Amino acid sequence: MSTGVLSVRLPDDIKTRLDALAASTGRPAAFYVREAVAEHLGELEYAYALRAEAEAARRGDLATSSLDDVAAELGFDADGLRAEARANVARG
Repeated sequence: MSTGVLSVRLPDDIKTRLDALAASTGRPAAFYVREAVAEHLGELEYAYALRAEAEAARRGDLATSSLDDVAAELGFDADGLRAEARANVARG
């Protein structure tokens, strides 16, 4: 496996925890940094892609459909869906 080098500045408390974990397991701290990045990178990519898509929709750069159109296409009553959503919000 080919690898690249990345230098990361961490807050002292996280660095201390990382060092303690590494010391208690005998693995290098870099192992746990790689594990954390690999585990959560997909989540970050997904979240930022959603944000970009939402911003594109707000700017009008993305084709969208109204609730009325989607409800009609699926055979639902749009006004009924709105009422149900309001009731759910009111219930908290």
